[in-house]
Amino acid sequence: MAWVLDLDGVVWLGDEPISGAADAVARLRERGERVLFVSNNSSARVDDYLAKLARLGVPAVAEDLLTSAQAAARLLHEGQTAVVCAGPGVEEALRHRTVTIVDDGPADAVVVGWHRTFDYDELTRAAHAVMAGARLIGTNDDPTYPTPKGPIPGGGAILAAVATAAGVTPTIAGKPHEPMVELVRDRLGEGLPGSTVVGDRPSTDGLFAVALGLRFALVLSGVTKPGDLPVDPEPVEVAGDLSALVR
Repeated sequence: MAWVLDLDGVVWLGDEPISGAADAVARLRERGERVLFVSNNSSARVDDYLAKLARLGVPAVAEDLLTSAQAAARLLHEGQTAVVCAGPGVEEALRHRTVTIVDDGPADAVVVGWHRTFDYDELTRAAHAVMAGARLIGTNDDPTYPTPKGPIPGGGAILAAVATAAGVTPTIAGKPHEPMVELVRDRLGEGLPGSTVVGDRPSTDGLFAVALGLRFALVLSGVTKPGDLPVDPEPVEVAGDLSALVR
């Protein structure tokens, strides 16, 4: 049995920890529960995420973390080429997959993820590669990204710009889509039955739980607020934050 925890909106908001989250993870581990962090944010490298978790009081190893960058990389094969319209996390995952990163098309794929440096030149480069025949892959299609000051445009907003310009429908790798579902199933194996997905966005984390056949617990520390209730899919539990949920 495991707890599949989102990061943004559950463990932290931007660079700020969500109160009580570190203690909640520690309590779960003390009870013998497996904790797996699954993030749609593909911007950072695995070691950067692990360092951030450690800095916020949540020690973890690479086996405790899955990102949408890793799910997206699994859609490509060794020796293929990709144009990256994303952060260093996607570049790392593609190189680990032995995919060659190129600056412009022609390429086998264009991989789009959330990053703060997106601009018109990058949009043009990505769209031209797709128009030339590259497959468009999005690490996720979340429209917004939670921060301490409220939501900002997410990876889905960037992906929509590229897809609109190129006139194609992208393949989505992250939650709640099948590539991430398969990644979690592979990682948890026999520990999957009876597990709980904890997240702050029903359209992502809730549908992800449904796809996995797991319980969905909603926390109100991220995108979803009390005024948004009820939501679909309906969670089995609703709590203010992870600490309250674990208690």
